[in-house]
Amino acid sequence: MGEKSRKYLIDTEENKAFMNSLTEDLLKFGHRFPSPQGSSYYLGDDGTPWTDRPRETFVTCRMAHSYSIGHFLGHPGSEELIDQALKGLNGELKDTRNGGWYPGVAADGSYLPNKLCYAHAFVILAATSALLAGRPGAEELLDDALEAYDRFYWNEEDGMAYDTWNTEFTILDDYRGLNANMHTVEAFLAAADAAGKEEYRVRAGRIIDRVLGWASKNNWRIPEHFSKDWEPDLECNKDRPADQFKPYGATPGHGLEWSRLITQWAVSTFKEDTASLGRYVEAAENLFLRAVKDAWNADGAPGLVYTTDWNGAPVVHDRMHWVLAEGINTAATLYRVTGKQVYADYYAEFMEYLDDKVVDHVNGSWFHQMDRENHVIGTVWPGKNDLYHALQATLIPYYRPGVSIALAVKNNDR
Repeated sequence: MGEKSRKYLIDTEENKAFMNSLTEDLLKFGHRFPSPQGSSYYLGDDGTPWTDRPRETFVTCRMAHSYSIGHFLGHPGSEELIDQALKGLNGELKDTRNGGWYPGVAADGSYLPNKLCYAHAFVILAATSALLAGRPGAEELLDDALEAYDRFYWNEEDGMAYDTWNTEFTILDDYRGLNANMHTVEAFLAAADAAGKEEYRVRAGRIIDRVLGWASKNNWRIPEHFSKDWEPDLECNKDRPADQFKPYGATPGHGLEWSRLITQWAVSTFKEDTASLGRYVEAAENLFLRAVKDAWNADGAPGLVYTTDWNGAPVVHDRMHWVLAEGINTAATLYRVTGKQVYADYYAEFMEYLDDKVVDHVNGSWFHQMDRENHVIGTVWPGKNDLYHALQATLIPYYRPGVSIALAVKNNDR
Protein backbone atom coordinates (compact mmCIF):
# COMPACT_ATOMS: atom_id res chain seq x y z
CA MET A 1 0.00 0.00 0.00
CA GLY A 2 1.42 3.37 -1.02
CA GLU A 3 2.36 6.18 1.32
CA LYS A 4 -0.61 8.31 0.27
CA SER A 5 -3.14 5.59 1.01
CA ARG A 6 -1.79 5.05 4.52
CA LYS A 7 -2.84 8.59 5.34
CA TYR A 8 -6.45 7.41 5.28
CA LEU A 9 -6.13 4.11 7.16
CA ILE A 10 -7.30 4.06 10.76
CA ASP A 11 -4.59 3.52 13.39
CA THR A 12 -1.67 4.37 11.10
CA GLU A 13 0.70 7.08 12.26
CA GLU A 14 -0.01 8.89 8.99
CA ASN A 15 -3.74 9.00 9.70
CA LYS A 16 -3.21 10.16 13.26
CA ALA A 17 -0.98 12.98 12.03
CA PHE A 18 -3.55 13.95 9.39
CA MET A 19 -6.30 14.05 12.02
CA ASN A 20 -4.17 16.15 14.37
CA SER A 21 -3.52 18.67 11.60
CA LEU A 22 -7.25 18.88 10.85
CA THR A 23 -8.07 19.40 14.52
CA GLU A 24 -5.62 22.27 14.86
CA ASP A 25 -6.77 23.87 11.59
CA LEU A 26 -10.39 23.87 12.74
CA LEU A 27 -9.63 25.32 16.15
CA LYS A 28 -7.56 28.11 14.55
CA PHE A 29 -10.31 28.82 12.03
CA GLY A 30 -13.05 29.56 14.56
CA HIS A 31 -11.39 32.21 16.73
CA ARG A 32 -13.44 35.13 15.44
CA PHE A 33 -16.86 33.75 16.35
CA PRO A 34 -17.69 35.81 19.49
CA SER A 35 -19.79 38.95 19.16
CA PRO A 36 -19.26 41.65 21.80
CA GLN A 37 -22.14 40.08 23.75
CA GLY A 38 -20.67 36.60 23.42
CA SER A 39 -23.21 35.05 21.07
CA SER A 40 -21.68 33.44 18.00
CA TYR A 41 -21.41 35.16 14.68
CA TYR A 42 -21.92 32.98 11.64
CA LEU A 43 -18.50 32.50 10.05
CA GLY A 44 -17.93 32.97 6.35
CA ASP A 45 -15.75 30.95 4.02
CA ASP A 46 -12.48 32.35 5.38
CA GLY A 47 -13.58 32.62 9.02
CA THR A 48 -14.67 36.26 8.79
CA PRO A 49 -17.79 36.90 10.91
CA TRP A 50 -20.98 37.58 8.97
CA THR A 51 -22.41 40.29 11.20
CA ASP A 52 -25.59 40.66 9.14
CA ARG A 53 -26.81 37.17 10.05
CA PRO A 54 -28.54 36.08 13.28
CA ARG A 55 -26.36 34.97 16.16
CA GLU A 56 -27.93 31.64 16.99
CA THR A 57 -28.01 29.78 20.27
CA PHE A 58 -27.17 26.35 18.85
CA VAL A 59 -24.11 27.74 17.05
CA THR A 60 -22.93 29.51 20.22
CA CYS A 61 -23.34 26.24 22.13
CA ARG A 62 -21.38 24.31 19.53
CA MET A 63 -18.54 26.81 19.80
CA ALA A 64 -18.50 26.57 23.61
CA HIS A 65 -18.36 22.78 23.27
CA SER A 66 -15.64 22.90 20.59
CA TYR A 67 -13.35 25.21 22.51
CA SER A 68 -13.88 23.23 25.71
CA ILE A 69 -12.38 20.35 23.76
CA GLY A 70 -9.74 22.78 22.49
CA HIS A 71 -8.90 23.60 26.12
CA PHE A 72 -8.32 19.91 26.89
CA LEU A 73 -6.05 19.69 23.84
CA GLY A 74 -4.04 22.72 24.95
CA HIS A 75 -5.16 24.96 22.09
CA PRO A 76 -4.13 28.56 22.88
CA GLY A 77 -6.96 31.00 23.57
CA SER A 78 -9.60 28.34 24.18
CA GLU A 79 -10.47 29.47 27.70
CA GLU A 80 -11.32 33.03 26.63
CA LEU A 81 -13.43 31.73 23.76
CA ILE A 82 -15.39 29.37 26.04
CA ASP A 83 -16.01 32.26 28.43
CA GLN A 84 -17.23 34.49 25.62
CA ALA A 85 -19.74 31.85 24.52
CA LEU A 86 -20.90 31.35 28.11
CA LYS A 87 -21.36 35.11 28.38
CA GLY A 88 -23.77 34.91 25.46
CA LEU A 89 -25.60 31.85 26.81
CA ASN A 90 -25.94 33.29 30.31
CA GLY A 91 -26.68 36.73 28.86
CA GLU A 92 -28.40 37.96 25.73
CA LEU A 93 -29.53 34.54 24.45
CA LYS A 94 -31.28 33.67 27.71
CA ASP A 95 -34.94 34.62 28.18
CA THR A 96 -35.13 35.85 31.78
CA ARG A 97 -38.83 36.65 31.46
CA ASN A 98 -40.33 33.46 30.03
CA GLY A 99 -37.56 30.95 30.75
CA GLY A 100 -35.27 28.99 28.50
CA TRP A 101 -33.26 30.30 25.58
CA TYR A 102 -34.21 32.22 22.48
CA PRO A 103 -33.24 30.52 19.19
CA GLY A 104 -31.01 33.50 18.53
CA VAL A 105 -30.65 37.24 18.14
CA ALA A 106 -31.11 38.95 14.78
CA ALA A 107 -28.57 41.44 13.50
CA ASP A 108 -30.89 44.29 14.57
CA GLY A 109 -30.99 42.99 18.14
CA SER A 110 -34.49 41.50 17.99
CA TYR A 111 -35.04 37.93 19.19
CA LEU A 112 -35.83 35.06 16.85
CA PRO A 113 -39.28 33.64 17.62
CA ASN A 114 -40.30 30.42 19.38
CA LYS A 115 -38.43 28.13 21.73
CA LEU A 116 -36.72 25.10 20.22
CA CYS A 117 -35.88 21.78 21.83
CA TYR A 118 -32.96 21.52 19.39
CA ALA A 119 -31.34 24.66 20.82
CA HIS A 120 -32.01 23.65 24.43
CA ALA A 121 -30.33 20.28 23.89
CA PHE A 122 -27.23 22.10 22.72
CA VAL A 123 -27.27 24.35 25.78
CA ILE A 124 -26.99 21.19 27.90
CA LEU A 125 -24.11 19.94 25.74
CA ALA A 126 -22.26 23.26 25.94
CA ALA A 127 -22.74 23.48 29.69
CA THR A 128 -21.45 19.96 30.33
CA SER A 129 -18.32 20.57 28.26
CA ALA A 130 -17.66 23.95 29.88
CA LEU A 131 -18.22 22.37 33.31
CA LEU A 132 -15.56 19.77 32.53
CA ALA A 133 -13.28 22.66 31.53
CA GLY A 134 -13.91 24.31 34.90
CA ARG A 135 -15.17 27.55 33.42
CA PRO A 136 -17.01 30.14 35.59
CA GLY A 137 -20.77 30.07 35.08
CA ALA A 138 -20.83 26.59 33.56
CA GLU A 139 -22.42 24.84 36.56
CA GLU A 140 -25.15 27.48 36.79
CA LEU A 141 -25.75 27.15 33.05
CA LEU A 142 -26.09 23.37 33.30
CA ASP A 143 -28.50 23.58 36.23
CA ASP A 144 -30.64 26.12 34.40
CA ALA A 145 -30.51 24.16 31.13
CA LEU A 146 -31.60 20.88 32.73
CA GLU A 147 -34.34 22.60 34.70
CA ALA A 148 -35.73 24.30 31.59
CA TYR A 149 -35.44 21.13 29.52
CA ASP A 150 -37.18 18.98 32.12
CA ARG A 151 -39.93 21.54 32.55
CA PHE A 152 -40.72 22.29 28.92
CA TYR A 153 -39.46 19.50 26.68
CA TRP A 154 -39.23 16.13 28.36
CA ASN A 155 -42.43 14.08 28.22
CA GLU A 156 -42.06 11.30 30.77
CA GLU A 157 -45.12 9.43 29.53
CA ASP A 158 -43.91 9.29 25.93
CA GLY A 159 -40.25 8.87 26.79
CA MET A 160 -39.60 11.48 24.09
CA ALA A 161 -39.14 15.23 23.82
CA TYR A 162 -41.46 17.91 22.53
CA ASP A 163 -40.10 20.03 19.69
CA THR A 164 -41.31 23.65 19.54
CA TRP A 165 -43.08 26.11 21.85
CA ASN A 166 -43.99 29.70 21.23
CA THR A 167 -41.66 32.26 22.79
CA GLU A 168 -43.74 32.56 25.95
CA PHE A 169 -43.96 28.78 26.52
CA THR A 170 -47.74 28.95 26.42
CA ILE A 171 -48.51 27.18 23.10
CA LEU A 172 -46.94 23.85 22.16
CA ASP A 173 -46.65 23.08 18.45
CA ASP A 174 -48.15 19.76 17.30
CA TYR A 175 -45.01 18.82 15.37
CA ARG A 176 -42.76 16.15 16.86
CA GLY A 177 -39.37 15.40 15.38
CA LEU A 178 -36.39 13.12 15.78
CA ASN A 179 -33.63 15.65 15.04
CA ALA A 180 -34.17 17.37 18.39
CA ASN A 181 -34.50 13.99 20.11
CA MET A 182 -31.23 12.83 18.57
CA HIS A 183 -29.35 15.81 19.96
CA THR A 184 -31.20 15.26 23.23
CA VAL A 185 -29.65 11.79 23.41
CA GLU A 186 -26.22 13.34 22.84
CA ALA A 187 -26.85 15.96 25.52
CA PHE A 188 -28.27 13.47 28.01
CA LEU A 189 -25.26 11.18 27.62
CA ALA A 190 -22.98 14.17 28.18
CA ALA A 191 -24.93 15.14 31.33
CA ALA A 192 -24.61 11.60 32.64
CA ASP A 193 -20.89 11.45 31.84
CA ALA A 194 -19.88 14.94 32.95
CA ALA A 195 -22.16 15.49 35.93
CA GLY A 196 -22.96 11.94 37.05
CA LYS A 197 -26.67 12.36 36.31
CA GLU A 198 -27.39 8.76 35.36
CA GLU A 199 -31.14 9.30 35.06
CA TYR A 200 -30.42 11.06 31.79
CA ARG A 201 -28.62 8.01 30.41
CA VAL A 202 -31.77 6.02 31.19
CA ARG A 203 -33.88 8.60 29.37
CA ALA A 204 -31.56 8.41 26.37
CA GLY A 205 -32.25 4.70 26.24
CA ARG A 206 -36.01 5.28 26.18
CA ILE A 207 -35.64 7.56 23.18
CA ILE A 208 -33.36 5.07 21.45
CA ASP A 209 -35.81 2.19 21.95
CA ARG A 210 -38.60 4.13 20.27
CA VAL A 211 -36.41 5.22 17.38
CA LEU A 212 -35.26 1.66 16.76
CA GLY A 213 -38.87 0.52 16.83
CA TRP A 214 -39.73 2.86 13.98
CA ALA A 215 -36.51 2.24 12.04
CA SER A 216 -36.67 -1.55 12.21
CA LYS A 217 -40.16 -1.48 10.66
CA ASN A 218 -39.03 0.87 7.88
CA ASN A 219 -36.06 -0.99 6.37
CA TRP A 220 -33.74 0.91 8.74
CA ARG A 221 -34.62 4.25 7.17
CA ILE A 222 -35.58 6.44 10.11
CA PRO A 223 -38.82 8.45 9.94
CA GLU A 224 -37.95 12.03 10.89
CA HIS A 225 -41.29 13.83 11.28
CA PHE A 226 -44.30 12.96 13.44
CA SER A 227 -47.71 14.12 14.61
CA LYS A 228 -48.30 15.10 18.22
CA ASP A 229 -49.28 11.47 18.90
CA TRP A 230 -45.99 10.22 17.45
CA GLU A 231 -47.48 8.92 14.22
CA PRO A 232 -44.87 9.08 11.44
CA ASP A 233 -45.55 11.68 8.72
CA LEU A 234 -43.58 10.24 5.83
CA GLU A 235 -44.79 12.89 3.37
CA CYS A 236 -43.77 15.91 5.48
CA ASN A 237 -42.22 18.70 3.37
CA LYS A 238 -42.37 16.71 0.15
CA ASP A 239 -42.86 20.08 -1.56
CA ARG A 240 -39.77 21.51 0.23
CA PRO A 241 -37.37 18.56 0.16
CA ALA A 242 -34.24 20.56 1.10
CA ASP A 243 -35.67 22.24 4.21
CA GLN A 244 -32.76 23.12 6.55
CA PHE A 245 -34.09 21.28 9.60
CA LYS A 246 -37.10 19.30 8.34
CA PRO A 247 -36.19 17.80 4.94
CA TYR A 248 -38.49 15.32 3.22
CA GLY A 249 -37.75 11.62 3.33
CA ALA A 250 -34.90 9.76 4.98
CA THR A 251 -31.75 11.58 6.05
CA PRO A 252 -28.86 9.10 5.80
CA GLY A 253 -26.65 11.40 7.87
CA HIS A 254 -29.05 10.97 10.76
CA GLY A 255 -28.99 7.22 10.29
CA LEU A 256 -25.21 7.44 10.72
CA GLU A 257 -25.45 9.77 13.71
CA TRP A 258 -28.07 7.66 15.46
CA SER A 259 -25.90 4.59 14.84
CA ARG A 260 -22.99 6.18 16.67
CA LEU A 261 -25.07 7.53 19.56
CA ILE A 262 -26.83 4.19 20.02
CA THR A 263 -23.45 2.46 20.15
CA GLN A 264 -22.13 5.01 22.66
CA TRP A 265 -25.20 4.57 24.87
CA ALA A 266 -25.11 0.76 24.64
CA VAL A 267 -21.40 0.49 25.43
CA SER A 268 -21.82 2.79 28.44
CA THR A 269 -24.99 1.05 29.66
CA PHE A 270 -24.39 -2.70 29.14
CA LYS A 271 -20.94 -3.11 30.60
CA GLU A 272 -21.55 -6.73 31.66
CA ASP A 273 -24.66 -7.60 29.65
CA THR A 274 -23.05 -8.69 26.40
CA ALA A 275 -26.31 -10.03 24.94
CA SER A 276 -28.05 -6.64 25.23
CA LEU A 277 -24.97 -4.83 24.00
CA GLY A 278 -24.85 -7.13 21.00
CA ARG A 279 -28.49 -6.47 20.10
CA TYR A 280 -28.06 -2.71 20.12
CA VAL A 281 -24.77 -2.81 18.24
CA GLU A 282 -26.40 -5.00 15.60
CA ALA A 283 -29.18 -2.43 15.26
CA ALA A 284 -26.56 0.33 14.96
CA GLU A 285 -24.83 -1.66 12.23
CA ASN A 286 -28.12 -1.99 10.36
CA LEU A 287 -28.59 1.79 10.48
CA PHE A 288 -25.05 2.45 9.27
CA LEU A 289 -25.15 -0.08 6.44
CA ARG A 290 -28.55 1.12 5.24
CA ALA A 291 -27.36 4.74 5.22
CA VAL A 292 -24.17 4.07 3.26
CA LYS A 293 -25.90 1.72 0.84
CA ASP A 294 -28.48 4.40 0.06
CA ALA A 295 -26.26 7.47 0.14
CA TRP A 296 -22.57 6.74 -0.54
CA ASN A 297 -21.56 7.22 -4.20
CA ALA A 298 -25.23 6.80 -5.05
CA ASP A 299 -25.48 9.08 -8.09
CA GLY A 300 -22.33 8.66 -10.15
CA ALA A 301 -20.08 10.95 -8.13
CA PRO A 302 -18.31 10.44 -4.80
CA GLY A 303 -20.01 11.64 -1.63
CA LEU A 304 -22.97 11.03 0.64
CA VAL A 305 -26.30 12.41 -0.61
CA TYR A 306 -28.34 14.51 1.81
CA THR A 307 -31.73 12.80 1.55
CA THR A 308 -33.45 9.85 -0.11
CA ASP A 309 -37.01 8.73 -0.63
CA TRP A 310 -38.41 5.77 1.30
CA ASN A 311 -37.03 3.35 -1.30
CA GLY A 312 -33.49 4.71 -0.94
CA ALA A 313 -33.38 6.77 -4.15
CA PRO A 314 -31.61 10.14 -3.76
CA VAL A 315 -33.89 13.18 -3.49
CA VAL A 316 -31.52 16.00 -2.52
CA HIS A 317 -28.15 15.12 -4.02
CA ASP A 318 -26.17 17.83 -2.21
CA ARG A 319 -23.30 16.77 0.01
CA MET A 320 -23.32 18.27 3.53
CA HIS A 321 -20.09 18.25 5.50
CA TRP A 322 -21.85 17.07 8.66
CA VAL A 323 -23.03 13.89 6.94
CA LEU A 324 -19.47 12.97 6.03
CA ALA A 325 -18.33 13.83 9.57
CA GLU A 326 -20.87 11.41 11.00
CA GLY A 327 -19.84 8.77 8.48
CA ILE A 328 -16.24 9.07 9.67
CA ASN A 329 -17.27 8.98 13.34
CA THR A 330 -19.57 6.03 13.01
CA ALA A 331 -17.36 3.90 10.77
CA ALA A 332 -14.58 4.28 13.33
CA THR A 333 -16.88 3.65 16.29
CA LEU A 334 -18.32 0.47 14.81
CA TYR A 335 -14.84 -0.72 13.89
CA ARG A 336 -13.72 -0.21 17.50
CA VAL A 337 -16.70 -2.10 18.91
CA THR A 338 -17.06 -4.92 16.36
CA GLY A 339 -13.56 -5.27 14.91
CA LYS A 340 -15.09 -5.78 11.45
CA GLN A 341 -12.89 -4.72 8.56
CA VAL A 342 -15.82 -3.35 6.54
CA TYR A 343 -16.00 -0.35 8.87
CA ALA A 344 -12.28 0.36 8.63
CA ASP A 345 -12.65 0.21 4.84
CA TYR A 346 -15.51 2.73 4.86
CA TYR A 347 -13.47 4.95 7.17
CA ALA A 348 -10.60 4.98 4.68
CA GLU A 349 -12.95 5.80 1.79
CA PHE A 350 -14.52 8.64 3.74
CA MET A 351 -11.13 10.02 4.76
CA GLU A 352 -9.86 10.06 1.19
CA TYR A 353 -13.00 11.86 0.02
CA LEU A 354 -12.66 14.32 2.90
CA ASP A 355 -9.11 15.22 1.93
CA ASP A 356 -9.87 15.38 -1.78
CA LYS A 357 -13.16 17.27 -1.79
CA VAL A 358 -14.32 18.61 1.58
CA VAL A 359 -11.35 20.10 3.44
CA ASP A 360 -10.74 23.68 2.36
CA HIS A 361 -6.97 23.55 2.03
CA VAL A 362 -6.82 27.29 1.20
CA ASN A 363 -9.05 29.08 3.73
CA GLY A 364 -9.34 26.42 6.43
CA SER A 365 -12.21 24.39 7.90
CA TRP A 366 -14.45 22.18 5.73
CA PHE A 367 -16.79 23.18 2.94
CA HIS A 368 -20.24 22.89 4.50
CA GLN A 369 -22.29 22.17 1.37
CA MET A 370 -21.50 20.95 -2.14
CA ASP A 371 -23.69 19.96 -5.08
CA ARG A 372 -23.92 16.51 -6.64
CA GLU A 373 -20.74 17.18 -8.63
CA ASN A 374 -18.88 18.34 -5.50
CA HIS A 375 -18.89 22.04 -6.37
CA VAL A 376 -19.19 24.31 -3.33
CA ILE A 377 -22.64 25.89 -2.95
CA GLY A 378 -24.50 27.61 -0.12
CA THR A 379 -28.23 27.15 -0.60
CA VAL A 380 -28.77 25.40 2.75
CA TRP A 381 -25.50 25.96 4.65
CA PRO A 382 -23.60 28.97 3.27
CA GLY A 383 -20.22 29.73 4.77
CA LYS A 384 -18.82 27.69 7.66
CA ASN A 385 -21.00 28.46 10.65
CA ASP A 386 -19.29 26.36 13.33
CA LEU A 387 -16.73 23.65 14.09
CA TYR A 388 -18.78 21.04 15.94
CA HIS A 389 -19.34 18.23 13.43
CA ALA A 390 -15.95 18.51 11.77
CA LEU A 391 -13.98 18.85 15.01
CA GLN A 392 -15.64 15.81 16.56
CA ALA A 393 -14.90 13.78 13.44
CA THR A 394 -11.18 14.45 13.89
CA LEU A 395 -11.31 13.10 17.46
CA ILE A 396 -14.01 10.48 17.99
CA PRO A 397 -12.19 7.83 15.89
CA TYR A 398 -9.33 7.74 18.40
CA TYR A 399 -11.20 7.88 21.71
CA ARG A 400 -13.17 5.27 23.62
CA PRO A 401 -16.61 4.84 22.02
CA GLY A 402 -18.66 4.62 25.23
CA VAL A 403 -17.65 8.04 26.55
CA SER A 404 -18.90 11.49 25.47
CA ILE A 405 -16.16 13.12 23.45
CA ALA A 406 -15.42 16.10 25.73
CA LEU A 407 -14.87 13.85 28.76
CA ALA A 408 -12.90 11.34 26.70
CA VAL A 409 -10.53 14.04 25.45
CA LYS A 410 -10.18 15.55 28.93
CA ASN A 411 -9.20 12.17 30.37
CA ASN A 412 -7.25 11.08 27.28
CA ASP A 413 -9.53 8.05 27.34
CA ARG A 414 -8.52 6.08 24.27
